[in-house]
Amino acid sequence: MLSGFSGKLCAVFALPGQAGVPSRPGVYRWLTDARQALNLIVLTPFSAKVGGRIGAYRMGAWPFERRSPKDPAYENPPGFIEVTPENFGTRVSEHFRLGQFVTKGQDDVWPKYVVLDRRLIDKLELTIEELSRAGHPVGGLVVMSGFRTPDYNGSGGDTSGRSAVSRHLYGDAADVFPDGQGRGWIEDLNRDGRQDIRDARIVAAAAETVEARHPELVGGIGVYPANSSHGPFVHIDARGHRARWGA
Repeated sequence: MLSGFSGKLCAVFALPGQAGVPSRPGVYRWLTDARQALNLIVLTPFSAKVGGRIGAYRMGAWPFERRSPKDPAYENPPGFIEVTPENFGTRVSEHFRLGQFVTKGQDDVWPKYVVLDRRLIDKLELTIEELSRAGHPVGGLVVMSGFRTPDYNGSGGDTSGRSAVSRHLYGDAADVFPDGQGRGWIEDLNRDGRQDIRDARIVAAAAETVEARHPELVGGIGVYPANSSHGPFVHIDARGHRARWGA
């Protein structure tokens, strides 16, 4: 199902060398047999990372890079999406663009590299849809943190509370909140005159409903309160088994 359960995905990912896939990494327009226009994103293989970098871009080392994990969900990603100034705005779904999932930092280094799982994008789109169904229509979700390189996960920004095996390393997790007014803070979804953790719980409840309807997208849902550097947000991932935490 190329457009996902949501029907809103518009990008597919493939490694070079697969049947019908261009040999050079990049973003290509692809017309399917059903006359559906999609972005075909050809990945840079994991083997291109040498000494913790691809070119000048710092990546670091994945937790099980030199040994096999007990859980296949923690295997090295097969490859990376090469992000350039030209393809930064490429749509991966109706509401999300490639650049929203780029790791913070290294602002002047191009190209950048991202791991991104289509199941995550699908789950986020379905969460937006469920919020509307529940009476809380939003124009989208701000991705506060999407993919994190191991280098950034270990040392960049506020590292308190981060797991060394964070799902952000594997491209199937995002920290999100709705912000229709562009103020950098969660919307007042319950219309109580406050923009607080109660609104984040509404987003989490929508993601919970999505999982109930689509167990193929099961994963983590965590609710975080505001602090001195950010407002309330919700962590959503598609790790393959249920996990819950937070307020």
